[in-house]
This record gives sequence, structure tokens and C-alpha cells, in this order.
Amino acid sequence: MGFLGMGFSLFRVLFTAFFLIVLFVILFNVLRGVGQWSRNNQSPVLNVFATVVAKREEVSYRHHPDRMAMQHSNTVYYVTFEVESGDRMEFRVSGQEYGMLIEQDFGSLKFQGTRFLGFERER
Repeated sequence: MGFLGMGFSLFRVLFTAFFLIVLFVILFNVLRGVGQWSRNNQSPVLNVFATVVAKREEVSYRHHPDRMAMQHSNTVYYVTFEVESGDRMEFRVSGQEYGMLIEQDFGSLKFQGTRFLGFERER
């Protein structure tokens, strides 16, 4: 029983350690998200002249091996703007906003911290 008892005890320690690590990672990400949300809310809403310099998409796929035809995809859209000072900022935008913008568009960029609020093209 000595060997089995030691193995069970080792399993218990490893399982607890793994559980605590996963819990820590989840809590860290939640707290980081809440912190970013709070910093954005405390930041001023800015309107600056900017130019669209780049667009990109991040597509992720998920296939369910137990279901032949079951697949999911998710697309996240990003647009990079360059302001008059030469600084560049990348924002996550909606698919509709992404589709309406083209590179070299220029106009008024509205944002708050890292939160994209809109872009109004100059005519």
C-alpha cells in the first residue's frame, strides 16, 4: 500500500497545483480586462485627425471532430491609424466599420484609451 499511497498523494498534489495555476491564469486575465476597462473609462475622449494606414483580420477556426460538418470560425478586425504626429494606433473594430474603411482614408478618429469610438471620413 506504500507505493499506491504515494502515487495517490503525488496525483493529489499535481492536480491541486494544476488547478491553482489554471485558476490564477483565469483571475489574472479577468483582472487585467477589468483594469483596461477602468483605464479606458478614466481616459478622455479624443478626436484627432488620422489616416487609415493598414487593415488586418485575425481568423480562428474550430472543427468538431465528432461532427463531420460542424465547424466554427471567428474573425476579429483591426485597423491601424496614423495621427498627425506620426504615431500609429491599432484598434479592434466591428466588421461593418472594417468594411467601410479603406487604406489612405483620412478624417476624424474618435477614441478613448484603447477603445475605438468611430471614424468620420473627410470628403
